[in-house]
Amino acid sequence: MSWAAWDPAPLVLGGAALALWRFAHGFFRLRRRGRRDHAGWDRAACFAAGIALATLPLVSPLDAVADRRLSAHMLQHVLVSDAAPALLLVALRGPLLAFVLPVALSRLFAAVERLPAWTCLAVWAVAIGAWHVPAAYDAALAHGALHDLEHASFILAGLLVWTQLVDPARRRRLSTAQRLALAGGLFVLGQLLSDVLFLAGPLYPAYRSAADQQLAGLVMMVEQTVTLGIFAALALRGLFALRPSRRRSERLAATA
Repeated sequence: MSWAAWDPAPLVLGGAALALWRFAHGFFRLRRRGRRDHAGWDRAACFAAGIALATLPLVSPLDAVADRRLSAHMLQHVLVSDAAPALLLVALRGPLLAFVLPVALSRLFAAVERLPAWTCLAVWAVAIGAWHVPAAYDAALAHGALHDLEHASFILAGLLVWTQLVDPARRRRLSTAQRLALAGGLFVLGQLLSDVLFLAGPLYPAYRSAADQQLAGLVMMVEQTVTLGIFAALALRGLFALRPSRRRSERLAATA
Protein backbone atom coordinates (compact mmCIF):
# COMPACT_ATOMS: atom_id res chain seq x y z
CA MET A 1 0.00 0.00 0.00
CA SER A 2 1.49 3.31 -1.08
CA TRP A 3 1.90 6.06 1.48
CA ALA A 4 0.97 8.45 -1.33
CA ALA A 5 -2.58 7.09 -1.05
CA TRP A 6 -2.85 8.46 2.48
CA ASP A 7 -4.23 11.97 2.88
CA PRO A 8 -3.01 13.55 6.15
CA ALA A 9 -5.93 15.99 6.31
CA PRO A 10 -4.89 18.51 9.01
CA LEU A 11 -8.43 19.28 10.17
CA VAL A 12 -9.35 15.61 10.56
CA LEU A 13 -6.12 14.59 12.29
CA GLY A 14 -6.08 17.74 14.44
CA GLY A 15 -9.64 17.08 15.60
CA ALA A 16 -8.78 13.47 16.40
CA ALA A 17 -5.69 14.50 18.37
CA LEU A 18 -7.68 17.09 20.35
CA ALA A 19 -10.41 14.54 21.13
CA LEU A 20 -7.84 12.00 22.33
CA TRP A 21 -6.13 14.61 24.53
CA ARG A 22 -9.45 15.66 26.11
CA PHE A 23 -10.38 12.04 26.72
CA ALA A 24 -7.03 11.20 28.33
CA HIS A 25 -7.28 14.31 30.54
CA GLY A 26 -10.77 13.46 31.81
CA PHE A 27 -10.11 9.72 31.96
CA PHE A 28 -7.12 9.97 34.30
CA ARG A 29 -8.74 12.68 36.45
CA LEU A 30 -11.73 10.43 37.07
CA ARG A 31 -9.50 7.44 37.83
CA ARG A 32 -7.55 9.53 40.35
CA ARG A 33 -10.83 10.29 42.11
CA GLY A 34 -11.31 6.58 42.69
CA ARG A 35 -14.05 6.03 40.10
CA ARG A 36 -12.34 3.43 37.98
CA ASP A 37 -15.72 1.76 37.58
CA HIS A 38 -16.60 4.68 35.28
CA ALA A 39 -13.12 4.98 33.74
CA GLY A 40 -12.01 1.46 32.97
CA TRP A 41 -9.56 0.56 30.26
CA ASP A 42 -12.44 -0.87 28.24
CA ARG A 43 -13.71 2.71 27.95
CA ALA A 44 -10.33 3.86 26.64
CA ALA A 45 -10.27 1.05 24.07
CA CYS A 46 -13.81 1.86 22.97
CA PHE A 47 -13.00 5.56 22.57
CA ALA A 48 -9.80 4.82 20.64
CA ALA A 49 -11.74 2.51 18.31
CA GLY A 50 -14.34 5.23 17.75
CA ILE A 51 -11.66 7.79 16.90
CA ALA A 52 -10.05 5.31 14.51
CA LEU A 53 -13.34 4.66 12.71
CA ALA A 54 -14.04 8.40 12.49
CA THR A 55 -10.57 9.24 11.20
CA LEU A 56 -9.11 6.42 9.12
CA PRO A 57 -11.91 6.28 6.52
CA LEU A 58 -11.19 9.94 5.71
CA VAL A 59 -7.38 9.84 5.56
CA SER A 60 -6.53 6.25 4.54
CA PRO A 61 -6.45 4.81 1.00
CA LEU A 62 -10.16 4.01 1.47
CA ASP A 63 -10.84 7.67 0.70
CA ALA A 64 -9.11 7.37 -2.68
CA VAL A 65 -10.86 4.09 -3.49
CA ALA A 66 -14.19 5.71 -2.59
CA ASP A 67 -13.77 8.07 -5.55
CA ARG A 68 -13.87 5.04 -7.87
CA ARG A 69 -16.17 2.55 -6.13
CA LEU A 70 -19.58 3.30 -4.65
CA SER A 71 -19.29 0.36 -2.25
CA ALA A 72 -16.10 1.82 -0.75
CA HIS A 73 -17.76 5.23 -0.51
CA MET A 74 -20.72 3.69 1.32
CA LEU A 75 -18.37 1.88 3.73
CA GLN A 76 -16.70 5.20 4.44
CA HIS A 77 -20.05 6.82 5.15
CA VAL A 78 -21.47 4.19 7.48
CA LEU A 79 -18.26 4.05 9.51
CA VAL A 80 -18.09 7.80 10.17
CA SER A 81 -21.84 8.33 10.60
CA ASP A 82 -22.86 5.21 12.51
CA ALA A 83 -20.18 2.95 13.98
CA ALA A 84 -17.84 5.75 15.12
CA PRO A 85 -20.46 7.89 16.96
CA ALA A 86 -21.85 4.78 18.64
CA LEU A 87 -18.46 3.75 20.03
CA LEU A 88 -17.50 7.27 21.11
CA LEU A 89 -20.73 7.89 23.01
CA VAL A 90 -20.72 4.46 24.67
CA ALA A 91 -17.15 5.14 25.83
CA LEU A 92 -18.14 8.48 27.38
CA ARG A 93 -21.38 7.38 29.03
CA GLY A 94 -21.78 8.45 32.65
CA PRO A 95 -19.63 10.83 34.75
CA LEU A 96 -16.73 10.51 32.30
CA LEU A 97 -18.66 12.67 29.85
CA ALA A 98 -18.52 15.66 32.21
CA PHE A 99 -14.79 15.18 32.81
CA VAL A 100 -13.97 15.02 29.10
CA LEU A 101 -16.13 17.79 27.62
CA PRO A 102 -15.22 21.43 28.33
CA VAL A 103 -17.98 23.52 29.91
CA ALA A 104 -19.09 25.27 26.72
CA LEU A 105 -19.30 21.99 24.83
CA SER A 106 -21.15 20.38 27.73
CA ARG A 107 -23.86 23.03 27.47
CA LEU A 108 -24.15 22.46 23.74
CA PHE A 109 -24.33 18.73 24.30
CA ALA A 110 -27.08 19.20 26.88
CA ALA A 111 -29.07 21.21 24.34
CA VAL A 112 -28.65 18.39 21.80
CA GLU A 113 -29.88 15.85 24.35
CA ARG A 114 -33.07 17.86 24.86
CA LEU A 115 -33.99 17.60 21.18
CA PRO A 116 -36.97 15.34 20.47
CA ALA A 117 -35.90 11.91 19.26
CA TRP A 118 -38.03 12.23 16.11
CA THR A 119 -36.20 15.45 15.23
CA CYS A 120 -32.83 13.70 15.42
CA LEU A 121 -34.16 10.84 13.32
CA ALA A 122 -35.53 13.31 10.75
CA VAL A 123 -32.19 15.13 10.54
CA TRP A 124 -30.44 11.79 9.99
CA ALA A 125 -32.91 10.77 7.28
CA VAL A 126 -32.61 14.10 5.47
CA ALA A 127 -28.81 14.10 5.63
CA ILE A 128 -28.46 10.54 4.38
CA GLY A 129 -31.24 10.78 1.83
CA ALA A 130 -30.35 14.18 0.39
CA TRP A 131 -26.68 13.42 -0.14
CA HIS A 132 -27.55 10.18 -1.94
CA VAL A 133 -29.63 11.97 -4.53
CA PRO A 134 -27.49 11.40 -7.66
CA ALA A 135 -27.02 15.10 -8.46
CA ALA A 136 -25.90 15.91 -4.90
CA TYR A 137 -23.67 12.82 -4.74
CA ASP A 138 -21.89 13.66 -7.98
CA ALA A 139 -21.51 17.31 -6.97
CA ALA A 140 -19.84 16.25 -3.72
CA LEU A 141 -17.42 14.05 -5.65
CA ALA A 142 -16.54 16.92 -7.97
CA HIS A 143 -16.00 19.60 -5.29
CA GLY A 144 -13.73 19.01 -2.30
CA ALA A 145 -15.41 21.54 -0.01
CA LEU A 146 -18.83 20.06 -0.72
CA HIS A 147 -17.44 16.59 -0.07
CA ASP A 148 -16.13 17.73 3.32
CA LEU A 149 -19.55 19.22 4.10
CA GLU A 150 -21.16 15.90 3.21
CA HIS A 151 -18.92 14.01 5.64
CA ALA A 152 -19.45 16.62 8.38
CA SER A 153 -23.23 16.36 8.00
CA PHE A 154 -23.07 12.56 8.23
CA ILE A 155 -21.01 12.76 11.43
CA LEU A 156 -23.37 15.35 12.95
CA ALA A 157 -26.46 13.33 12.04
CA GLY A 158 -24.89 10.19 13.50
CA LEU A 159 -24.04 11.96 16.75
CA LEU A 160 -27.61 13.25 17.04
CA VAL A 161 -29.32 9.87 16.75
CA TRP A 162 -26.74 7.97 18.78
CA THR A 163 -26.96 10.54 21.57
CA GLN A 164 -30.63 9.64 21.86
CA LEU A 165 -29.93 5.91 21.69
CA VAL A 166 -26.97 5.72 24.10
CA ASP A 167 -28.09 8.49 26.51
CA PRO A 168 -24.48 9.29 27.52
CA ALA A 169 -25.43 11.72 30.29
CA ARG A 170 -28.00 9.24 31.67
CA ARG A 171 -30.86 11.70 31.66
CA ARG A 172 -33.29 8.85 30.91
CA ARG A 173 -35.53 10.93 28.65
CA LEU A 174 -36.33 7.84 26.60
CA SER A 175 -37.30 4.45 27.96
CA THR A 176 -35.61 1.30 26.65
CA ALA A 177 -38.69 0.60 24.53
CA GLN A 178 -38.56 4.09 23.03
CA ARG A 179 -34.88 3.77 22.21
CA LEU A 180 -35.47 0.40 20.60
CA ALA A 181 -38.25 1.98 18.53
CA LEU A 182 -35.84 4.74 17.47
CA ALA A 183 -33.25 2.13 16.49
CA GLY A 184 -35.93 0.33 14.51
CA GLY A 185 -36.86 3.54 12.69
CA LEU A 186 -33.20 4.14 11.91
CA PHE A 187 -32.88 0.63 10.50
CA VAL A 188 -36.01 0.92 8.35
CA LEU A 189 -34.90 4.22 6.84
CA GLY A 190 -31.44 2.85 6.12
CA GLN A 191 -32.89 -0.23 4.47
CA LEU A 192 -35.04 1.93 2.21
CA LEU A 193 -31.84 3.42 0.78
CA SER A 194 -30.29 -0.05 0.58
CA ASP A 195 -33.32 -1.31 -1.36
CA VAL A 196 -33.07 1.57 -3.83
CA LEU A 197 -29.41 0.76 -4.45
CA PHE A 198 -30.24 -2.94 -4.85
CA LEU A 199 -33.22 -2.59 -7.17
CA ALA A 200 -32.48 0.46 -9.31
CA GLY A 201 -30.17 0.54 -12.27
CA PRO A 202 -26.90 2.50 -12.02
CA LEU A 203 -27.84 5.86 -10.48
CA TYR A 204 -24.54 7.71 -10.34
CA PRO A 205 -22.61 8.73 -13.47
CA ALA A 206 -19.33 8.49 -11.57
CA TYR A 207 -20.08 4.85 -10.70
CA ARG A 208 -21.36 2.87 -13.66
CA SER A 209 -21.30 -0.63 -12.18
CA ALA A 210 -24.68 -2.04 -11.16
CA ALA A 211 -22.91 -4.81 -9.20
CA ASP A 212 -20.89 -2.26 -7.24
CA GLN A 213 -24.06 -0.27 -6.51
CA GLN A 214 -25.72 -3.41 -5.18
CA LEU A 215 -22.64 -4.10 -3.07
CA ALA A 216 -22.97 -0.58 -1.63
CA GLY A 217 -26.54 -1.39 -0.61
CA LEU A 218 -25.31 -4.61 0.99
CA VAL A 219 -22.59 -2.73 2.89
CA MET A 220 -25.18 -0.41 4.43
CA MET A 221 -27.52 -3.29 5.24
CA VAL A 222 -24.82 -5.36 6.95
CA GLU A 223 -23.34 -2.43 8.90
CA GLN A 224 -26.74 -1.33 10.21
CA THR A 225 -27.73 -4.89 11.06
CA VAL A 226 -24.54 -5.42 13.06
CA THR A 227 -24.39 -2.02 14.78
CA LEU A 228 -28.08 -1.65 15.62
CA GLY A 229 -28.38 -5.36 16.39
CA ILE A 230 -25.61 -5.13 18.98
CA PHE A 231 -27.24 -2.01 20.44
CA ALA A 232 -30.63 -3.75 20.69
CA ALA A 233 -29.11 -6.82 22.36
CA LEU A 234 -27.24 -4.70 24.91
CA ALA A 235 -30.28 -2.51 25.56
CA LEU A 236 -32.46 -5.56 26.18
CA ARG A 237 -29.84 -6.90 28.60
CA GLY A 238 -30.05 -3.63 30.53
CA LEU A 239 -26.61 -2.23 29.70
CA PHE A 240 -28.11 1.18 28.93
CA ALA A 241 -30.33 1.14 32.00
CA LEU A 242 -27.60 1.32 34.64
CA ARG A 243 -28.79 2.72 37.94
CA PRO A 244 -25.91 4.48 39.69
CA SER A 245 -26.71 7.16 42.22
CA ARG A 246 -27.74 10.13 40.11
CA ARG A 247 -26.89 12.53 42.90
CA ARG A 248 -23.36 11.16 43.16
CA SER A 249 -22.92 11.44 39.39
CA GLU A 250 -24.05 15.07 39.53
CA ARG A 251 -21.58 15.81 42.34
CA LEU A 252 -18.77 14.29 40.30
CA ALA A 253 -19.77 16.35 37.27
CA ALA A 254 -19.90 19.54 39.34
CA THR A 255 -16.31 19.06 40.46
CA ALA A 256 -14.97 18.13 36.99
